[in-house]
Amino acid sequence: MLGYTITQWLFGILSFLAIMFALMVVFTRNPVNSVLYLVLTFFCIAGHYLLLNAQFLAVVHIVVYAGAIMVLFLFIIMLMNLNADTEPRKHIGTRFIAGMVGGILLFVMVGALRGAEQLQLVQGGASQIGLVKNLGKVLFSEFLFPFEIASILLLAALVGAIMIGKRDTNINSKENTNS
Repeated sequence: MLGYTITQWLFGILSFLAIMFALMVVFTRNPVNSVLYLVLTFFCIAGHYLLLNAQFLAVVHIVVYAGAIMVLFLFIIMLMNLNADTEPRKHIGTRFIAGMVGGILLFVMVGALRGAEQLQLVQGGASQIGLVKNLGKVLFSEFLFPFEIASILLLAALVGAIMIGKRDTNINSKENTNS
């Protein structure tokens, strides 16, 4: 107990809450409550980012995940109108296979993390790690080419989505004049 700092206590509390809320996401039967527990899990993860002095990442995490994506999940859940009567029953074999795959995934993750070394931060530079200014410097100096490739890829996806979603106005106008 001796020697623990406030950061270690906060990390432990946030980790416990994140795991508890994540388990509630899985074991809650109501899908709306499950999504709300997922929002709480995301807030705990954002707290971890704050403990790592990554303020920008914490804010972006809250805005993107807890805001936009969770609203989308709630919208889809309410549109699907899930009823217990119409939901197909899962066979015992499917549950067994899912449990085996989950166990294998856990085994692989533990094996991968077993050899990981702890991150050692230099105390002098640790206070400036998560600031937007330093993130921008690294992003536009060391990672400029991958950043530009990602922006071109997103632009191509946007143009593709517009072209797929766009109606063909020539066909619609010909159908209207023929009738």
